[in-house]
Amino acid sequence: MISYQICPIDPHAHLFEVKITIQAPAPRQELWLPSWIPGSYMVRDFCRNIIDLKAFDEQERPLSITQLDKQRWQIDSNAESLHLRYSVYAWDMSVRSAHLDQTHGFFNGSSVFLAVAGKELEPLELEIQPPKEEANWQLATTLSRTEGEEWQFGRFSAANYDELIDHPVEMGTFTHGSFEACGVRHDVILTGRHRCHMPRLLDDLKAICESQIRLFGEAPFERYLFMTQVLGNGFGGLEHRASTALHCSRKDLPLSMEMPVNKDYRTYLSLCSHEYFHSWNVKRIKPASFIPYALEAESYTRQLWAYEGITSYYDDLMTLRANRISNEQYLEMLSQTMTRVYRMPGRQLQSLTESSFNAWTKFYKQDENAANAIVSYYTKGALFALYLDLTLRLETQGKYTLDNLMQKLWQAFGSQGIGTEDDSHRRLYEELLGRDASAEFAFLDNTQELPLAPLLAQFGIEMQLRSAQGAQDQGGGDVEGQKIGLGARYKAEALGLRIVSVTNGSAAHSAGLAAQDLLIAANGLQVGALFENELQQYEPGDSLELH
Repeated sequence: MISYQICPIDPHAHLFEVKITIQAPAPRQELWLPSWIPGSYMVRDFCRNIIDLKAFDEQERPLSITQLDKQRWQIDSNAESLHLRYSVYAWDMSVRSAHLDQTHGFFNGSSVFLAVAGKELEPLELEIQPPKEEANWQLATTLSRTEGEEWQFGRFSAANYDELIDHPVEMGTFTHGSFEACGVRHDVILTGRHRCHMPRLLDDLKAICESQIRLFGEAPFERYLFMTQVLGNGFGGLEHRASTALHCSRKDLPLSMEMPVNKDYRTYLSLCSHEYFHSWNVKRIKPASFIPYALEAESYTRQLWAYEGITSYYDDLMTLRANRISNEQYLEMLSQTMTRVYRMPGRQLQSLTESSFNAWTKFYKQDENAANAIVSYYTKGALFALYLDLTLRLETQGKYTLDNLMQKLWQAFGSQGIGTEDDSHRRLYEELLGRDASAEFAFLDNTQELPLAPLLAQFGIEMQLRSAQGAQDQGGGDVEGQKIGLGARYKAEALGLRIVSVTNGSAAHSAGLAAQDLLIAANGLQVGALFENELQQYEPGDSLELH
């Protein structure tokens, strides 16, 4: 048995202390830390936060440690047991790593727990200790508890290292609620100041979760935990096998049972729906290259369009099926997804499979030219899923939908622990369609526009393109007339506007503006945050002199 212990030893300095005991270690025992976390495809080098790593034998005699590379260490010893101790600096306010202060603590195991090389498949135990100064802190996680009361610190177990790092932990003072969906217990915790009407949130999440469990026919977990950090301004989520870690803004939460689902709240519900759908689609149904995860370096796949794109298609759709939003709201959200795709000139240069494969260096490391160079496997992947769904519904006269494809994927791959290959989705889709689908799946490898308008028309939905009404226009809605647009994102500074990015083919591009330029004046008048509003006094084709 390998034993771990973690304690928020100094919340003011943002330090966790970790201790590891290894029985019967190898004579040259290596230890390593993941460089990325599943679901977030970028090398993050969590090892940079490891501080003061020390090793001892069973007699507490110090042992020398040799660092082999940035994230791997070796201890040479004939000791019967090894005892390691180190600190982890935790000051990343995100869902991917670890964060600790005097108000709460949060961590993913991949950023705090060293793996014992050669023993990754052995069972583990973990003790989570409370901070000395905060007697009223609670603890939330879906790790299997072996000692201690629910919501309290205690001891836990994991079948192997992969399971240990796939159950994030939240500690502090939080609001808790619970509901059952299809007989499965679900817990919701909110950390941070908020005015959320918890009964409303629980009711809405219950409906969304039940709609997804019914789609797949079963829940792949015994219980589930939504853990949300409520911030003044925040958004994000990361999926895990029986939980999700989320960030939201205070304005995203419902204030009463009667409050209409506004744009902010429906965005949060869609985020919850997205991460919950991942419980099947990427946590269990996953690429073969992810079984097992190779966490010490990039792990490439051309299938992220399916795991993030299809999930992005279903997140809004399941919110609609749960009757939490109206048809009109759903179509507006679909319009906004389309807008994000069509606003990226990079969609004409990068295919969905290329976007998936290059997530590590392009999608997760975007710069000021990203919109001109790449396409999102989230948003265009969602449109491709829509294209497949509509095609299947039409050609089978409604007998089959994309739901049937997801069910086949679950039965053939997810529930069996088998990874998908690059052609797995196409082969199962062809079984439902009853013909070769090479023409449809060719859109994954080319940059042609998806023929959505004629498909939507056969379902009574008219798709129209219109001019953007400024940089804040997200799409959707009925807007008359046209509006002059600069074609650049910018931020106001004391002397004018600092250009952040320029869209290829736009007026800004034609004028020679580039990222980091400081635009001071137009036609001799100083420009400010309302510059695009002032442009509306001109006509298309007019010229301005820029300084």
